[in-house]
Amino acid sequence: MQSRPAPFPTLGLLVLAGAIFCSVTGEFLPTGLLPEMAHDLGVSVPQTGLLVSVFAVTVVAATTPLAALTRSVSRKRLVVLVLLVNAGATVFSAVAPTYEVLVGARILAGLAHGLFWAVVGAYAAHLVPKEQLARAIAISGAGATAAFVLGVPVSTALGHLLGWRLSFVGLAVAMVVLAGLVVRALPPVDHGVSLATGEIPLPARRDPSLTPVLLLCVTIVFVLVGQNVFYTYIAPFITGAMGFGPDAVGLLLFVYGGAGVLGLVLAGLVATRHPVSSIAVAAGAVIASMVALAAAPQLQWLSVAAMAAWGVAFGSLPPLLQTRQMHLASERIRDLAAAGMTTAFNVGIGGGSLVGALILDRWGIETLPWVGAGILTVGTVLFLVLSLRENPRKASAASVIV
Repeated sequence: MQSRPAPFPTLGLLVLAGAIFCSVTGEFLPTGLLPEMAHDLGVSVPQTGLLVSVFAVTVVAATTPLAALTRSVSRKRLVVLVLLVNAGATVFSAVAPTYEVLVGARILAGLAHGLFWAVVGAYAAHLVPKEQLARAIAISGAGATAAFVLGVPVSTALGHLLGWRLSFVGLAVAMVVLAGLVVRALPPVDHGVSLATGEIPLPARRDPSLTPVLLLCVTIVFVLVGQNVFYTYIAPFITGAMGFGPDAVGLLLFVYGGAGVLGLVLAGLVATRHPVSSIAVAAGAVIASMVALAAAPQLQWLSVAAMAAWGVAFGSLPPLLQTRQMHLASERIRDLAAAGMTTAFNVGIGGGSLVGALILDRWGIETLPWVGAGILTVGTVLFLVLSLRENPRKASAASVIV
């Protein structure tokens, strides 16, 4: 008798999505509250924006070593642990009396966040077979999209209403709740690789999939730098160049994040059949949206439409890139590929916020979308060139499908 296939782990993936929601909200929470945090702590907006860089640099420096040190630890146990550590760091942020103390809290949160993504980046791949991977990543990736749809906008609105510190406290409570749900509902996974009789373990550096995995990570750095040069400072851009009042920041972030839901759905539909062309189209749409915001920021109807288009396009990119990475990586190096992708994302996030801070001080906020669009263009071209080199027989200008 043939064994019945394992049921699709919808509940577990939804819980994983909830954990991702909390972690991503915590990562980007300062972006909607930069002016309030800067005023309360007595520092400039660019200096406060560097909190994103500090967080990201910590993730970059710590993710791969922490992933290596915890390789033998249960993946499920690690998800619970890092959520609780992140919750503690978020409370620490909420009560920080000075900018320097807040930097320390963000470093602790970055350590937890980096290890979290090294684990959850490959969790869906351990739960389902490859043919279900795009669907599984779309479900778990809904947590990141929900963070932009609800997490960051609601936390921003709460911060404007009750103060930024209470916004951090509310997020910490949510992290503790999700840690409990992970214990109850997330299926454990066997993340080891079974060897055939007589088979010799292959070092990761000799795995043939390592080179394309690392090259995709390089592309991700360019894409995320371009995104975060501008997105990190979207709140002052909305109230400055776009001419909206402070109360509109949360609403426009909601528009951006809500549009990302459509991008997530589209990613789940096209990631398997069009893994390369879908990424190129999404990146191109982000570029076009930034150019529209740069060219006519005070034409408010156009700016709102561009924010929505930006949300749709960028909402699809993380799950598309994650699916691509898990398909490129062999089973042996999935965790390493996830750690590399986490590192690449945070190099881009931190690098983008740092470059944005330098540009903001020297040339003004109106320059940021132009710079972001330019860097994204470089990343998109690099991605296409590398993809075409991997599949020379399929290289055509009309259709790039791998």
